[in-house]
Amino acid sequence: MTDTGRISWALAWKLARRELSLRFKGLRLLLVCLFLGTGALTAIGTLTSAIDNELENRGQELLGGDLEVEIWQRSPSEDEFEAFARYGEISTGTRLQVVARNGENTAPVGLKAVDAAYPLYGVLTLEDGREVGAPASGEAWLDQGAMDRLGIEVGETFRVGTAELTAGGVIGGEPDRLSEGFQLGPTIIVDESVPATSGLLQPGSMYQSKTRIAFDAARDPAEVEDALMDAFPLSGFDFRNRDRASPGADRFVGRMGEFLTLVGLAALVIAGIGIGGGVSSYLEARRSSIATLKVLGATSGDIARIYGLQVVAAALTGSVAGVVAGLAVTPLLSIALEGLLPVQSGFVLAPGALLLAAAYGLLVALVFAATPILRARQFPAMALMRARVAPLARDRGAWVWVGGGLAAIVALALLTSNTPLLSGGFLAGAGVMLLLLAGLGLAIRHAARRVSRPSDPLLRNALANLHRPGAATSGLVTALGFGLSAFVLLAAIQTSIDGNIQNRVPAEAPDYFVLDIPRDNADDFRELVLTQDPDATIRTVPALRGVVTAFGPEEAMTRVAELDEIPDGAWALNGERGLTYSEALPPGNSLVEGSWWEADHNGEPLVSVDAEFAQAIDLQVGDSLTIALLGVERTARVANLRRIDWESLGFNYVLVFSPNALEDAPHNLAATIELSDDSDTGPLLRGLVQRFPSSSAIEVGQLLTQARDVLGQVGLATLAAASVAVLAGLAVLLGAIAAARAARTYDTVVLRVLGASRGQILWMQFLEYLLLAAILAIVALAIGSALAWLVVTQLFEFDWLPDWGTVLAVLGAGLALVVGFAVLGSLPLLRAKPAQALRAL
Repeated sequence: MTDTGRISWALAWKLARRELSLRFKGLRLLLVCLFLGTGALTAIGTLTSAIDNELENRGQELLGGDLEVEIWQRSPSEDEFEAFARYGEISTGTRLQVVARNGENTAPVGLKAVDAAYPLYGVLTLEDGREVGAPASGEAWLDQGAMDRLGIEVGETFRVGTAELTAGGVIGGEPDRLSEGFQLGPTIIVDESVPATSGLLQPGSMYQSKTRIAFDAARDPAEVEDALMDAFPLSGFDFRNRDRASPGADRFVGRMGEFLTLVGLAALVIAGIGIGGGVSSYLEARRSSIATLKVLGATSGDIARIYGLQVVAAALTGSVAGVVAGLAVTPLLSIALEGLLPVQSGFVLAPGALLLAAAYGLLVALVFAATPILRARQFPAMALMRARVAPLARDRGAWVWVGGGLAAIVALALLTSNTPLLSGGFLAGAGVMLLLLAGLGLAIRHAARRVSRPSDPLLRNALANLHRPGAATSGLVTALGFGLSAFVLLAAIQTSIDGNIQNRVPAEAPDYFVLDIPRDNADDFRELVLTQDPDATIRTVPALRGVVTAFGPEEAMTRVAELDEIPDGAWALNGERGLTYSEALPPGNSLVEGSWWEADHNGEPLVSVDAEFAQAIDLQVGDSLTIALLGVERTARVANLRRIDWESLGFNYVLVFSPNALEDAPHNLAATIELSDDSDTGPLLRGLVQRFPSSSAIEVGQLLTQARDVLGQVGLATLAAASVAVLAGLAVLLGAIAAARAARTYDTVVLRVLGASRGQILWMQFLEYLLLAAILAIVALAIGSALAWLVVTQLFEFDWLPDWGTVLAVLGAGLALVVGFAVLGSLPLLRAKPAQALRAL
């Protein structure tokens, strides 16, 4: 004993350990809840940390240099080459979309032409184990996908443009693949001379030159970028450096990781409700022990110490087990993502992620376990002895622990987030949703109390169980409603997006996009298409690339290079963008302000600007806008603003100029082709490849397949996170059953004494949970569908096209799981022996 009359922590632990089973009998629900939550958070945190570390530590390898300079439609000039070479070793190359062919087999591919210095960092490997550089003249390295589409093996030939190449090997590992960005089709790597000698590079062709620089000394990439821009302000350079080798992947991983972490955290908080029920059940079973300790002189503080230590021991065990399981799962996730994101297979240790997951688990355990522990310590021994007929009252002081613990969890989430506003908004929304569900649970209890009593006694008892004293209806509606709503949300979003792709996109999208059609051959192109399909619809547009360098009133124009940061929504100021010119307003566009120019306009150069972009940079009709095109500045007056229908899936340009502004610049045409319903696409594609070898014909069907693949991968990740929420809800269900087991045992025994059969009792339990499941179905369907509608229509700006059959099937499967677990959890009640149970009262 201490001087204050309390037992020491050592003695408290000795007593706690003596009663605590190594198998944690009675506290297994707490272990399961923490295992699920910390395991999910560990796996998510470890994986995202591993990817972040790869992006940070392998930036040079992923980029292929310390700095990359991209230029559209031209190669660097001699002066630019000399400037690049001052900073270190350089490697140059060309990237463009082409169509490779082998007889009647064709494949749209990303052609990657590299020089002898490639790769500056990392190693290019083939499937046969060879470490290689640029292929020899007349040879190529191909992705397996290109080999399959062309129907060739290593050593066989195929054609790109006018060149015949030999497949020298299959690409195994491409060190800079991630930084190459999105491309239509698999990669083919060739010698740097192939694009020019095969006729693919013509004046106006859409290609991209890339120059990588490996610094010869310690340099700041940002300072080198600034120096090059100062030296060549009209060059149209786009930069990437080793610190942001793949900004898109970095942003995606960061946002997706935070989202999954928050979903996992929400699931862990839901599991906390189950933890509270499990600890209540455990203390209910230890009532006689607590009463005995109090009779022997133990204080309320002693009780809190003894059983608090037991809960802490169980919480530590569950959290550690969850962390270990999360680490074990991470290699499997790494294998699944290998090739898509920069993550190495094998075990990955991220101490920060492990500590964060464990901290969340322990906080949630202590917050929700504190309530039953504090409630038990406040009652005298005799009240504890009578607890089966005199249930313990609530301890209002526990709200301080719960509120403080939740505040600590929220603070920890915000402090460890890269986007606190986004995380705060998510947590606030989840909190509001949980409060609404809790309120709904209270409303259900009130309604069940008010509804007229059914004549069937089993149904009457089942309905009464929803509002009886001590009923866990509110907690179950909150937890299971959240988890099932998440499933409905994901099912509705995924099926709605897929519905847009399957139903709306094919109806509005053309069959082909064709790039780099020589202007002089436009009539031949049209003749070829109409010969194959006289009813085809063809739209051709001039295609150029340029960078906005200045905008605003003519007398006070703003230079883009002088902006401290790009305004929100002004994405068109970032690097080079597509440009075109037109005599008439493009299809799918509508004028918002100003008027369109005459078809034969020959006055000052004019430009039509997207209204949203103009609003972002405060550009008005009558202002001026300057672009740099192939290193030469051109200025045009803003004639009108227009609204673009981005969903039309045709050619949409932020900037459309009058013909006299751009038609003298070197450029080619791009086209869309819509075929009649009964037209065969095969002959047309082969004819285009043969007649126009330097053009790229892209089938829209392949784009849709890639879009579905990406959505499927994202959906799988979110589905896994939501599954944790549903499992947490099931844990809450089991916790509620366990917490009410003593009262339910008493009820079951009384019913058995009055003549009820085991089948009738089980049927009554089934009806009770079936009623609750039916209510949850309506709640989850309403909440999940409403949130999905907001995401699809407001965030993604898609049409609301969910597959209700799939949504209801997902919801039905979840509800069947809930009812099944509830009935299984009630089976131990049937084994209670009436005589033994009555003697225990």
